[in-house]
Amino acid sequence: MILLNSLYIENIAVIEKTTIEFQSGFNVLTGETGAGKSIIIGAVNSLLGGKITKDMIRSGEEYALVAGSFTVNNEAVTDLLKSYGYEFGDDNELLLQRKFNVSGKSSCRINGRPATLSILKEIAGHLVNIHGQHESYHLMSPEKHISYIDSMGKSDELKQEYRENLARLRECKKKLHSAQMEDSQRERQIDLLSYQIKEIEEVAPKEGEYERLTEERTRAINVQDILKGLSVSDNLLNGDESFCGCLSALRECADELNTIAEYLPQAEKLSERIMNSYYDLQDCSQEITGLREETDIDPYRLEEIEERLDLLYRLSKKYGSTTQEILTFYENAKAELARLEDYEFSMEQLQKEYDIYFQKTKQLALQLSAKRKEISIDFMAKVKEEMKFLDMPNVNLKVQTERCPLNENGCDKLEFLISANPGEDPKPVSRIASGGELSRMMLAITNVLASDNIVETMIFDEVDTGISGSASQKVGYKLKALSKTRQVICITHQAQIASLADEHLFIQKKVENNRTFTQVTHLDFEQRKQELARIIGGVSITAITLQHAEEMLKSSSSV
Repeated sequence: MILLNSLYIENIAVIEKTTIEFQSGFNVLTGETGAGKSIIIGAVNSLLGGKITKDMIRSGEEYALVAGSFTVNNEAVTDLLKSYGYEFGDDNELLLQRKFNVSGKSSCRINGRPATLSILKEIAGHLVNIHGQHESYHLMSPEKHISYIDSMGKSDELKQEYRENLARLRECKKKLHSAQMEDSQRERQIDLLSYQIKEIEEVAPKEGEYERLTEERTRAINVQDILKGLSVSDNLLNGDESFCGCLSALRECADELNTIAEYLPQAEKLSERIMNSYYDLQDCSQEITGLREETDIDPYRLEEIEERLDLLYRLSKKYGSTTQEILTFYENAKAELARLEDYEFSMEQLQKEYDIYFQKTKQLALQLSAKRKEISIDFMAKVKEEMKFLDMPNVNLKVQTERCPLNENGCDKLEFLISANPGEDPKPVSRIASGGELSRMMLAITNVLASDNIVETMIFDEVDTGISGSASQKVGYKLKALSKTRQVICITHQAQIASLADEHLFIQKKVENNRTFTQVTHLDFEQRKQELARIIGGVSITAITLQHAEEMLKSSSSV
């Protein structure tokens, strides 16, 4: 079981701070138009990872915050959370939180720990389903009808396999089309690739060569300064006719200390340390000599380096900024040239590959189509029964299917047809269904699909749009029945639906100190009676409307 226990909203539109507590069963929210009911739905959407904008933040505030507390006793959700490293407390409580500020930045937390938006979305998708007042109008788009059939048929795995093959088929078709270029264009491409390959081969660049030559060029340009520095260093160490050098001075110093060692024992250790320095500097002197010999550069070498660097630079302007990029271009060009020169063989191979993927994709599309045909009969029968209960006793429904070219959904073009009156042939829902018929049909579809949906908290935002009277009563009965197996939260303007609630919340807008606030109140029996009377009678609440409201509440308690 999954329950939304509470929803905390801060600084969203007219809501400053409010906590809404929900119960299991049937929760109803009512209130005047504009009181903030739709804001609550928007807040839930943002908590579930929906799009948010800074316009949602309450005027004058720097941030907005939404948090939801859930009780989760569901193995699939528990395993999903554990796979991302999130753990429950002892009470199986799950806390989701989303905060966003005026700068456009947002953050997500799961049980107090940071989370990415994608993880929040994936987890939230298993917790709550929102059925908005405009969702019924999805029925006006025939391209969405196929998703309801596939949902009932649990076709996700088959559809995924089909789409993977379709992607390969399209890639193969793209390669085949590219290979079928005109012969003249192919010859031009062969000539160009041959020239590019030859140009790179003549230069024969090697990895790291450009950097090595650049370093050598720098040394060659500054060879006189280098030799001067090495010569001076050598003289300072070894001396010349006028200067004994520091090596001789160190050796003489060590010898002098050694002569007094028998009188002053500490002098012996000093002598040893100085001799160690002498040997280290002697090694340095030998390395300086070696560097002087290595730096004796051929005067013509600089010219060779400049020419080589110029060749490498010209290649880099055409084929890549680094030697590795040039070599990668070279390998790709050789592979493309081989493919173009082996045109007939490549075409034959590509055509075979295309035919294999086409047959596999077509086979999977036909499997999807056959499954949809089978499911459609059961789906429409169940939806029809639901709609009959919702005051549409003469409704007739059909699924019209036509073959179409392979697309993301297979080879079917599918559309729902409806006839609400006897003697009339079913016609496209998008052409003849009224708002009330759409609302009832959407609720019927929701009920049919609900038994296979693991999401156990369902929010209905004014699904009673366009209906009244007994139809509203029966919509309420359906929502009430649905709440026996899952948590249902419903925003409504219909007294018949509100009277069936297990928990009734009243949304009210208030103005204090020139600021607008939204307040949420849990209603007791007397308060519910007043609210139902307001819905029934509008501004004028009479003894008769109050009596009617009381009767509705009492009769609803037995449902």
